[in-house]
Amino acid sequence: MLNRVLVSGICVAILLAGALGCAPTVAKVNDIVSVEYTGELVDGTQFDSSVGKDPLVFQIGQGKVVPGFENAVLGMQVGETKTVEIPSDDAYGDFQEDLVFHLPTSEFPPDTEFALGATVVLRGDNVTVRGIITDFTDTTVTVDANHPLAGETLIFHLELLEIVEPA
Repeated sequence: MLNRVLVSGICVAILLAGALGCAPTVAKVNDIVSVEYTGELVDGTQFDSSVGKDPLVFQIGQGKVVPGFENAVLGMQVGETKTVEIPSDDAYGDFQEDLVFHLPTSEFPPDTEFALGATVVLRGDNVTVRGIITDFTDTTVTVDANHPLAGETLIFHLELLEIVEPA
């Protein structure tokens, strides 16, 4: 009987706290949040981190971060940590072979020095594409315009540091 009364009292206290606005605040759409994160590939390779730097500050629902990251932060409480696995279609998309271009070197300015990993900008009919040189010969250059993390499943270790400005 005492346990039942105690549990009932706790439940009432929780309900009252929620009704009075004392319930834990969770991140929701339009909140501006501050998040510390580390991003890894499935093999454990770290590709980015805010640890030891400024945290990432963004407004939920504005599309400034990949959808899977944004969805992972939704519903988190300040101080909460979590690890999420985000498939490529909820991150930077699948690798698209049609974004790999094989171009003649003659389409580049004559003084262009080609190097693996160099960034180039391709301009066409009302289109500008940034890509990375992945291969070149004396006659052709291969440029990959996919995001470097396209096709990758991403793992993020997250901590919600602060809800900077609630919606």
